[in-house]
Amino acid sequence: MIQMETTITPISKELKDKIKWICEFARVSYSIEEGSIVDFKGTNIAFAKPHILKVNNNDFLIFEDSNTIYINGYDKKIKFSELISYLKK
Repeated sequence: MIQMETTITPISKELKDKIKWICEFARVSYSIEEGSIVDFKGTNIAFAKPHILKVNNNDFLIFEDSNTIYINGYDKKIKFSELISYLKK
């Protein structure tokens, strides 16, 4: 049987501060779920789960050190710099 091991990847203070500043400036309430790495033991398969910013029933998927934010899945994406204008809509 394949065993799955999940390791939480803490969000950096810098990224957390950026998100906090943007959400406060846009005047929206938010929550953040930290990402993780899921490893399937005995295989060479693993995947990274991004940090998830939850605002107004939307999930913004954020990877550490990436300038791209995915909205409610991987179909729609915006640049990190566009997040504040997207939240103000």
